[in-house]
Amino acid sequence: MNISIVNGHLIDPANGIDEPLDLHIQGQQIVAVGPAPDGFVADETIDATDRIVCPGLVDIAAALREPGAAAKGTLASETRAAARGGITTVVCTPDTDPAIDTPAVVELIHRTARKLRRARILTAGALTQGLAGQQLSNAAALKGAGCVALSNTRRPLANTLVERRALEYAATFGMTVILCPEDRHLRAGGCAHEGAVATRLGLPGIPSAAETVAVARDLALAEHTGARIHFHALSCAGSARMLREAQAAKLAVSADVAAHQLHLTEMDVEDFDANCHLIPPLRTLADRDALRQAVADGTIAAICSDHQPHEPDAKEAPFPETEPGISGLKTLLALTLRLVDEGVLPLSEAIARVTCGPSNLLDLPYGRLSIGAAADICIFDPRSHWTLKAREMASEGHNTPFDGWEFSGAVTHTLFNGRLVYQQDPS
Repeated sequence: MNISIVNGHLIDPANGIDEPLDLHIQGQQIVAVGPAPDGFVADETIDATDRIVCPGLVDIAAALREPGAAAKGTLASETRAAARGGITTVVCTPDTDPAIDTPAVVELIHRTARKLRRARILTAGALTQGLAGQQLSNAAALKGAGCVALSNTRRPLANTLVERRALEYAATFGMTVILCPEDRHLRAGGCAHEGAVATRLGLPGIPSAAETVAVARDLALAEHTGARIHFHALSCAGSARMLREAQAAKLAVSADVAAHQLHLTEMDVEDFDANCHLIPPLRTLADRDALRQAVADGTIAAICSDHQPHEPDAKEAPFPETEPGISGLKTLLALTLRLVDEGVLPLSEAIARVTCGPSNLLDLPYGRLSIGAAADICIFDPRSHWTLKAREMASEGHNTPFDGWEFSGAVTHTLFNGRLVYQQDPS
């Protein structure tokens, strides 16, 4: 179909656009920004009056669970949730069952996503076979199958020698390695930030050093190997500081932060809310503010959902025994826009952190409204206020600490490859 989106305010940080402009789509591609091309006739017109039209969001890290954990989520349920959140491109983490360590698993996920046609699912391949941390996966085969990066998620590597070999191997094929920095010995079974709150509640703590020690190690290995590394879900002020210094030294290093880490702190664990059981844990107000500053100055160029849906039983045990993680697809845009409301970022910069920012980190052509680009569009009403109701989330996982929070910026339309995959009910 030919689609025209008219009367909206177009924000495309990748191309420096922030003004009222129309957008025209032919088939799966954007064909014009501004006036329609000669001879163009729209089959459908979307009136975006008083709304923001921006690129479809790019989520650099989300656990989609399929194959292997259908009770927590499926590609069908999670792509439906992505569409409702304005997300059109998702990088799936490799912690599926089986792990994404062979071209066959990559193809299974890609083929299923193509059939669903709700969002573009890209895959991060397993850094080691079965994510066991011992034997390296076949990086060449995974890259050939379409993997955009390599990662061992939060599964530990056997030792620093394995990490060195993995970084050297990935560098050979020009692949980015996504690292979740954590020293498992310092973590030592903790479940909350090591500080006054955890001490008062009697919860085993995870010190900031569990992350900062790992960041320092990983940066040293990246410098030694020349590998391109990306830190996923930083949580500490010290990590942001070291990242800034490494970038100033021209190391090929980047990072993202989970949206919830920019709003919640260790104080939110006070009521033993299992939805606040996270890895990395919620840390101090000073850490949160340092992460916000790193996002504002571009040291951290991407905000992600760190989406980890769970079935209800996973969150219904005593706090330390529950499974960590938040179902975050629904709130990625909302929490990012909240940073605008709180004066952390201007709107265009906030949108950049969830569109071209993450896309650029992995050399992807998405998250922009260029002529000829895929017609992935998010339209939202910045003046619309809505309340999150966990039970109504499209994701199979309803595990969120934001149940009952009021947000601004409701997504009204999502287009993926020129196809309308979500439209808000007018009622």
